[in-house]
Amino acid sequence: MIFPFTAIVDQEEMKLGLILNVIDPSIGGLLIMGEKGTAKSTTVRALADLLPEIEVIKGCRFNCDPNGFLCIECLEKKKNGEPLEVEKKKMKVIELPLGVTEDRVVGTIDIEYAISYGKRHFEPGLLAQANRNFLYIDEVNLLEDHIVDLLLDSAAMGVNRVEREGISFFHPAKFILVGSMNPEEGELRPQFLDRFGLCVEVRALIDKNLRKEILKRKIEFDSYPEKFLEKWKSEQEKLREKIIKAKEFLPRVEIPEEIYETVVTLTSQLSLDGHRGDIVILKAAKAYAAFEQREVVKKEDIKKVAFFSLRHRLKRAPFEEPESEVKKLYELLSTL
Repeated sequence: MIFPFTAIVDQEEMKLGLILNVIDPSIGGLLIMGEKGTAKSTTVRALADLLPEIEVIKGCRFNCDPNGFLCIECLEKKKNGEPLEVEKKKMKVIELPLGVTEDRVVGTIDIEYAISYGKRHFEPGLLAQANRNFLYIDEVNLLEDHIVDLLLDSAAMGVNRVEREGISFFHPAKFILVGSMNPEEGELRPQFLDRFGLCVEVRALIDKNLRKEILKRKIEFDSYPEKFLEKWKSEQEKLREKIIKAKEFLPRVEIPEEIYETVVTLTSQLSLDGHRGDIVILKAAKAYAAFEQREVVKKEDIKKVAFFSLRHRLKRAPFEEPESEVKKLYELLSTL
């Protein structure tokens, strides 16, 4: 049994970061940094119960979007005039373990089968399962470099292409990347770090009442799990409905000209590479407005999401203190 998302004490920034990615997957995922025992993995796994349904092509092993890019199997069916029926399927959280092999990630082409039967046979990997789902990597900073390269390629192209002995196979691989890590155990490569749309930092709670509440809920869940889940069922359902409504409401949310001006005024005063940070702020603010059922993005929405949209993209000049840009960001946000 999985601990309920709504029963997790505090850690509101982490929970909001995940929710915004459900509302708008194009935000680009979430990196969760923090010390051990701060409910990072628990929170991500708990998200699975709140995920909505998506439309997929019935029987497709890759969750193909009926209105999007199709895998080679669906394309062949379409070419042969076979009907592509549509069904609904609940989104999932797919975990990518450390030490995973390349074949397990991208999948394998069975050469012997091809030789024996004259047909292509592809065994899907984790990227196939993750398409249009969440792909979660715990201790992401310890992932081997060649696996990181595979993920970067797939995240950039949205496609997983496998070739072996002149036989090729491809399928869509658009996933919402979520990683958790303890910074004390090592850093992420800059190009991988930038691939995460949002980044939050979680710490152990200091407030005695909150710490006591964590203990009570954990003991109750371990002792009477079914009773505990039933207790939180109503809260879970409320949040699930709110997320679904926000996804439906998102296209109606407008971004006024002054909000564009606010974003570029903020980002132009910081040491940032490229424009990904600007884009993520706008998308996250729009998703937050949808979550609050508001049709127009406000400055308050920008202030709500700007810090965890930009914190992992801030650079520092030589001999400058690492926290100087973070401090500068705080100061700029206070003047919005």
